[in-house]
Amino acid sequence: MRNRNYFSFLFIGLALAILMVSCTQNNVKEDNTPKKYFDAHQLDGCFALYNNGTGLFTVHNLKRYRDSTYLPASTFKIINSLIGLQTGKISSDSMIIPWDGITRNIPDWNKDLNMYQAFRVSSVPYYQEVARRIGRDTMQFWLDSLKYGAGKDKKTYKISKIDSFWLDNSVKITPDQNLGIVKKLYFDELPFFKVYQQKVKHAMLFEDNSNYRLGYKTGWGFTEKGHALGWIVGWIEENKHPYFFVLNVESADPNYNMKDVRLKILKDILKEYGFFEGAM
Repeated sequence: MRNRNYFSFLFIGLALAILMVSCTQNNVKEDNTPKKYFDAHQLDGCFALYNNGTGLFTVHNLKRYRDSTYLPASTFKIINSLIGLQTGKISSDSMIIPWDGITRNIPDWNKDLNMYQAFRVSSVPYYQEVARRIGRDTMQFWLDSLKYGAGKDKKTYKISKIDSFWLDNSVKITPDQNLGIVKKLYFDELPFFKVYQQKVKHAMLFEDNSNYRLGYKTGWGFTEKGHALGWIVGWIEENKHPYFFVLNVESADPNYNMKDVRLKILKDILKEYGFFEGAM
């Protein structure tokens, strides 16, 4: 374990990640076409699609996408998984953490889970335990090294509670940065061993057929104002060509059920842009 941790820290010392995809006025096309899908569900938010082949961003609500920060919610499971694997706190994606016996309102959480399963059902208790095992100092080291959530002053957020900082608004991230993380993950460009990045991508791949491959991670939390906030960040691949996306939605109603709406809006927008037919 000592050797594994040594090489982990050596590796990150040699490979500092820049998470943002460069979004400038020269490579951005603002498009309000997706607005009708937000309006249909009485939601505010933004959407961005990055064409890796052309370097073009297609963005709805550019200011929110580029300049506003939000708690990452369960999209942080991408980073939590990578840090856990890199530091050995998650020995493999089949490592089981036993259920703590507390019955929660999501049945899929109320059982023993391995990393792959916990990621797919977005188990908060599993990843809270992973964060506790990683520890505050090591977690802060990686967030600082990744510049996770860093603003224009390049300063990163300081962790509050080790098992809830991604849920309590003490750490925030822009939609632009969240998209950038997934793009670098897709190409194994984050400062983690390639095998671990591949394990996380495997957990993110929810749809894989002859026409397309769709990988994503969802998130659901509450802003400092108590508004319901939803995320989906990921990629869609057609004809072996990847496009990267981020969807960020918000409702002033704290009881708004984000669970199914996020994916419906995402798929409606992607279909509007010509995906799912194998023609892209």
